[in-house]
Order: sequence, then structure tokens, then C-alpha cells
Amino acid sequence: MARWFVACDHAAMCGRFTQQLSTSEFARIFGAEALDDDPGGHFNLAPMRMASVVVERDERRAIVAYRWGLVPSWAKDQRVGSRMINARSETIATSPAFRGAFAKRRCLVPADAFYEWHRVGKGPSQPYAIRHEDGTPLAFAGIWSLWREPGAAEDAEPLRTFSIVTTTANEVLAPIHDRMPVIVAPGAWPLWLGAEPAGPGELQALLRPAPAEGLVRYPVARYVGDVRNDGPILVEPIVLPEDPAATT
Repeated sequence: MARWFVACDHAAMCGRFTQQLSTSEFARIFGAEALDDDPGGHFNLAPMRMASVVVERDERRAIVAYRWGLVPSWAKDQRVGSRMINARSETIATSPAFRGAFAKRRCLVPADAFYEWHRVGKGPSQPYAIRHEDGTPLAFAGIWSLWREPGAAEDAEPLRTFSIVTTTANEVLAPIHDRMPVIVAPGAWPLWLGAEPAGPGELQALLRPAPAEGLVRYPVARYVGDVRNDGPILVEPIVLPEDPAATT
């Protein structure tokens, strides 16, 4: 395993999550067609990497691979995506970068778990894994965009990117961070994906903290801080008796 280091800014929501299941397994769970053939086994997905998302277009729900870090269609440079990995629920309907996608291009981002960091005193930040207690996948609210490089031919292959919507933390996350991804309950998947008609108010109502019940938080090794590290060891719990945030 590569030498680890903490390679992200933990003052903001640090974007890391896992997609341990294959696209075919996610397709079964989300009732979708797998248009991408990924074997899974991703324990440290980071911004600017490809990840599986669920989209619904023309009455067809599918699992596809988009790059994490939304690039608005009007952007001059795709590198702007590195600064748009998250969309705040409070401003998503009015932000020039996100409002168009919020209205017309919403997706779900399957995840088995995600990571957040907590600083204790002057020591290094401690990573935590958050997941469903029963092991079922989480479904993050996402938005996506299609971008073509300025001056490119009309038939040039576009870049498809996504951002994860965040909201205020619930009781599980609050001891370690003030934000969390919006987790969409299965009953609301058709609404968020656009399979059922919904007005802005109905969509905004989905962008609230997930119930604490059924979510667990536990400390993991700092290996996850290095995007070069991967594998099941990243989600294995460790014991930190001196850390008051170590247990839910």
C-alpha cells in the first residue's frame, strides 16, 4: 500500500466515497439498465474521477459513468469542475453553476459509504466512515451537466460530469462535521430523477438531512487520506478511545 497523507481540505466537505458494488449490482438495486461495465471495488473515489451515477432520460433509467466535479455547459475550461464537487442545497436553485442542472438534470449517486474528517485538538484530522447500518447502498442526490470544449465540432464527444448535493448535518454527522450529502430515500427516487413530475418546492423538500436512524459512523485509518490508496482496509473500523467522536 502506498504511503498515506491527508490530501484534501478538511475545512469543507471532503469528497470521498466508496462504490464497492459492480454496476450490474447497482443496476439491480436501482431498477436500472447498466450501460457501463465497472466491476466495483472502489473504496476511495475522489473528485475528478469517474464514478457510477443513476440517470433517467426518455423513460429509461440507467447506470452510467460520469466524472465527479460538475462543469457547467457555459464554462470555458473543464478544470472548473475541481471546484464544483458539491452543490449546497440552500443555494442550488439560484446558483448560476447549478440551477439549470437542478431543474432538468438530476441524478442519484450510489455509495456504500462516505468519509468525513474530524480534527481533535492540534493533532491530525481523523477520518470516519459513514454508512447504512444494514449495509444497503446510500443514494446521494446529484446533478449533472454536459460540456463541450469551446470551438469543438458539434459531433464531438461531450464531457458528462456531476456534483453531489449537500445539506446540514444530522445527529450522526454533527459531532465531526457541519455538512453531509443529501441522501434520497427509495420512495423519492422517481421524483428526484424526474420520472415523476415535481415542482421546485417538492424537490427542495427532499434536500434535508437524512434521519439519523439506520446510519452509523466509525473511525477508520488515515490511509484514506491518500487518493492512491484503495481496498477494503480503508473501511475497516479502528479504535480511538481518546476521541469523543469515535462512537455514534
